Amino acid sequence: MNALSRREEDTVVKTAKTRALKICDPVVKEFAECATGRIVSVAWACRQQLHAVEDCMRQYTSQENMDKVRVEYLRLRNAQPEYQALQGEIEVHHPA
Repeated sequence: MNALSRREEDTVVKTAKTRALKICDPVVKEFAECATGRIVSVAWACRQQLHAVEDCMRQYTSQENMDKVRVEYLRLRNAQPEYQALQGEIEVHHPA
């Protein structure tokens, strides 16, 4: 089976976003420092930093990269012995 369940898809998306935030942490920190102490003015005062965060995150959460993460997840999932055994059991129980 090469499809993700809804739960697996949620896990993949959350993992990719977490990884992106970790990689983009320096850029996120710059935005946070700019935004500290601001309420309304953050919209224009920190616009450049916000765009930098968005650009960085987009690199790791684009459709192309998400597809790569899904393929890798499926590869790892399908390589697990428990998954292979379960698939074998399911195939054995199919009506002839």
